[in-house]
Amino acid sequence: MESSDISVVYEGNGLPSWPDHQQEQQEEEVEYVENLRRKIKYYFMNPCEKYHARGRKPWKLVLQIIKIAIITIQLVSFGLSNQMVVTFKEENLMTFKHLFLKDYVDGSMDTYALYRQTDVYDHISYIIKQYGLLRNITVGNHAYEKNGNIYTPMSLCQEYYRNGTIYPGNETFEIDAQVERECLEILPMYPQSLMEVLPNFELHFKRLLSVKVMFVLKAINLQTVRYRELPDCYDFNVMIIFNNQAHSGRIKVDLDNDVEINECRDWKVTGASAKNVYFSLLFDCLIIITCITSLTLCTRSMLSGIQLQLEYTLYCRSHSSKDVPWSDRLDFLNGWYILIIVSDTLTIIGSILKIEIQTKALTSYDVCSIFLGTGTMFVWIGVIRYMGYFKKYNILILTLRAAFPNVIRFICCAGIIYLSYCFCGWIVLGPYHEKFRTLNTVSECLFSLINGDDMFPTFKNMQQKSQLVWVFSRIYLYTFVSLFIYMILSLFITLITNTYDTIKQQQQSGNPTSELQKFISVCKDLPNSGVYRLKEKPSCFLNCCVSRCKAYQERERLTSEA
Repeated sequence: MESSDISVVYEGNGLPSWPDHQQEQQEEEVEYVENLRRKIKYYFMNPCEKYHARGRKPWKLVLQIIKIAIITIQLVSFGLSNQMVVTFKEENLMTFKHLFLKDYVDGSMDTYALYRQTDVYDHISYIIKQYGLLRNITVGNHAYEKNGNIYTPMSLCQEYYRNGTIYPGNETFEIDAQVERECLEILPMYPQSLMEVLPNFELHFKRLLSVKVMFVLKAINLQTVRYRELPDCYDFNVMIIFNNQAHSGRIKVDLDNDVEINECRDWKVTGASAKNVYFSLLFDCLIIITCITSLTLCTRSMLSGIQLQLEYTLYCRSHSSKDVPWSDRLDFLNGWYILIIVSDTLTIIGSILKIEIQTKALTSYDVCSIFLGTGTMFVWIGVIRYMGYFKKYNILILTLRAAFPNVIRFICCAGIIYLSYCFCGWIVLGPYHEKFRTLNTVSECLFSLINGDDMFPTFKNMQQKSQLVWVFSRIYLYTFVSLFIYMILSLFITLITNTYDTIKQQQQSGNPTSELQKFISVCKDLPNSGVYRLKEKPSCFLNCCVSRCKAYQERERLTSEA
């Protein structure tokens, strides 16, 4: 039998011929590609276009707008509460300086120093007296710390070299570098002078490194009661340091305190309502629920983008036998969704910590402020995403994204030159200029010079004790300013400007630049054309019920006719 006969028999049996089968496969493939294009084009549409394409409400957009409003309100509320804590800490520190530092004047901490041995003894004696009179002289609600029924004593410690004989006149010395620490305890029973409390106390000035006076005071921040918040109890670990490590004849005196915030053991507040506290807790719970919803929706969109990217990659490999470049793959990973997910996570953690703080289970204001502040910052940065839906504003986002790789490479190269100037300035100019004493201050000073700030004082405050170093400082500063302001900074601006011009030309021409954009540009269907709407398929359960009902009705009809 010939092949033509076989074809006739094949068609006679009611089966499609080979050319028809091949044409059907081609039509299915074309339809698959068109559907893939529409899916990808729909994925990159903005919420308004998606609404016209499929009639879906922009719930994520509405949710983000609501989230921005309530998170900002939460941050302002927490900031005002945290401001009271910071104010209480700072004012107590200033109070301790006036109470325990003899003849202290506001703003004189940098020059507050002692130069005579008798002054050192007098200041230590003054601290002990003031500590004993604290309850009678303070206008605040300060009190001593108790361990049971016993007051915690004040500690007076001096650190000095173990042994040493120093003769500057003969230019000879003998020193044992081992440091010894001698501590004495003083109970706050009644005011006494140093000689009355410790008659045999002696400071070894020739070998003395430092004297530290340490004690703990307690206080309650009552100002929060006015704002319907429960007050916190504070432990102030006060430390007064007499620093003689330089052995220059000038003992610098400094007072600092470490603050611990604790929940008060027993409290009772009358004449105030706790409605504000409960309202704040409910508001924080609402924010957590909103952020969890936003996190879920954005995670689902991210997974959809990854699934679509895998489908597009598989199509390119099977039809064109080439891999999709990473730049096109990363387009499916929406960076704004990642930013929203991170901000939601930080806000959820910060809100939980805020609830714990309000219920006095935690007192970590700093950790909570970091989470809430960073989360709010990312939320507001995410607003730029919606500005990008307008072409005139979108060019900023496209410029930042396109210039980012070149900017990173440029900063790495410029950073090497910047570090070289930091190390050189620290070693050479450090002994002669206060702004070059440490690497940190050198970096801050040079960064200020790049921005044109504090330039004249940097030149002027250079000491002229060494003519060679003075001349070197001029060469150093002039070359740094010329190199970074006139060359590196100008090149950086040029880099951004060139990227901006390139993006602007691409927008004006309208030509696709990547393989993904070329693939999508073939689809000319508009969002309101109706081709993007999904066909609603009834469930299997519904199909079975409908088919059974129709079969039952058919049987009833046949029975009645019979």
